Amino acid sequence: MSLDNAELIQGAGRVIVFDTETTGMNMGAGGVHIGHRVIEIGCIELINRRPTGRTYHVYIKPDRLVDPEAIAVHGITDEYLQDKPSFSAIADEFIAFIDGAELVAHNASFDINFLDHEFRLLNKGLPETKEICKITDTLAIAKKLFPGKRNNLDVLCTRYGIDNSHRTLHGALLDAEILADVYLFMTGGQTKLNLSQDSAGAQGSGIRRLAATRVPLKVVQATDDELKAHDERLGIVGDALWTIH
Repeated sequence: MSLDNAELIQGAGRVIVFDTETTGMNMGAGGVHIGHRVIEIGCIELINRRPTGRTYHVYIKPDRLVDPEAIAVHGITDEYLQDKPSFSAIADEFIAFIDGAELVAHNASFDINFLDHEFRLLNKGLPETKEICKITDTLAIAKKLFPGKRNNLDVLCTRYGIDNSHRTLHGALLDAEILADVYLFMTGGQTKLNLSQDSAGAQGSGIRRLAATRVPLKVVQATDDELKAHDERLGIVGDALWTIH
């Protein structure tokens, strides 16, 4: 099963591929994360499906301890977070970075629920994330492309030939970088963040857009004699649909 072009090609514009790490995962009614907080945010900016080199990355000190199970996943300890800023200290700059962009995440509801919970805790009347950005869930895309199969980030890396061997622990910025590669593969354009135009043998050919200022291609028209010779040649094999008349 494949997506149609309207779904698959997300188009040009500003895309922020992002991920979060948290103090834990337990959830209550309505997707509220009971007592758990965001401790890392990582973002990669793409414009017109190209990485700009701009990133947003921050560690955040929560008002609680990190669950041991979570530390086993991402390796971020309470001691490491002691001198990091609070979410309230970084909220404005983070919102400014994502404002108006298409926000891309894998299993987006997890990260978005956490962000919205953080916004509510600030008691500033901040809007939900969906009112700040368009949200795209790569897990939902993957389920349409590969129905009935496992579609976590590691599996998708294997499926698309993306090297994630350096990912021994989860990390928001690293996972955002990997997800950006996966997103570009799945949505049918440039396929690697580090794609160079002279690289050979890379999986996926990518799309190389021509500059608008390029010299127009010269169009050479066939002469009357050449057209006549063409028709005579086709006449040898009988009446053909491609005969020029």
